[in-house]
Amino acid sequence: MSIRIAVDLGGTHIRAASYRRDETRPLKHQKIKTRSKNETLLERILNLIESVIPEGEIPTAIGIAAPGPLNPRTGVILNTPNIPDWENYPIADKVNARFHIPVYLGNDANLAGLGEWRYGAGQGHENLLYLTISTGIGGGVISDGHLLEGWQGLAGELGHVTVVADGPVCGCGHKGHLEAFSSGTGIARYVEEQLEDDTVESSLRSRAKRTAELIAEAARKGDPLAVSAYERAGKYLGIGVASFLHIFNPSILIFGGGVSQSGELLWTPFRKSLQEHIFNPAYLENLVITPAALGDDAGLLGALALVGMKEKTKENSVDV
Repeated sequence: MSIRIAVDLGGTHIRAASYRRDETRPLKHQKIKTRSKNETLLERILNLIESVIPEGEIPTAIGIAAPGPLNPRTGVILNTPNIPDWENYPIADKVNARFHIPVYLGNDANLAGLGEWRYGAGQGHENLLYLTISTGIGGGVISDGHLLEGWQGLAGELGHVTVVADGPVCGCGHKGHLEAFSSGTGIARYVEEQLEDDTVESSLRSRAKRTAELIAEAARKGDPLAVSAYERAGKYLGIGVASFLHIFNPSILIFGGGVSQSGELLWTPFRKSLQEHIFNPAYLENLVITPAALGDDAGLLGALALVGMKEKTKENSVDV
């Protein structure tokens, strides 16, 4: 019987799994570290795919979720901070050369949104907005039942929307992006900058490493600097999301990523800011706001959903 392969390419780990058509329970699943002294990254990906193909099974297509920016039309990763040697890298062609079957590439955040729509919290909605808030901020948009990719497949970079024209520098090098305020990195950087002022009192001053998780822990204990860091993150997240609602008008807003699990530290200032910046209350009427349901499987299931979407498109074109 034929199977589909899904790959989730991350900066730290690579995961791959095989699935039967119309099933989400993997036949085989493997997770390995992204880097190795003994293999190139491409060799690791190819060998990992090989390892999840059950004996006697024939894969019909491979879906790959990868960090962007990338072009899903051409299957080329333009560049990614975690893989600096992969610039304009034709990953789809490289994998196809080994397995000789269609290989589909998608932005990992876009595909996480697609996975949530197809298999997770977004089922039953035709207009969906997905945001992952972690080290960075990524997004995925389903509009009228279609994944929004844009002309070159570069749409959905919601973390790189400017919320303050001359704001703090984002990890991408530009100023004032939402990611610079509301991501885990943005929260930690704000705390570090505030602690450069010797008059600022905080329990975090004694911590050698100040991650968003540790800052959240300090905030729950009442540390004023930590609380202000999350209030700031929530405020600008509300500003950004208000703009997204104005543009996309979704019926459901799904949040994933570690920072999104910070609880009311983030969500109380977020809701307040969202209410203040939405220009008409109609955008919030019956809007479902919910956590993501797929967890660590979002990338894999998004890649699986991408394969299903592409194969369905092919079948429909043949029928016509």
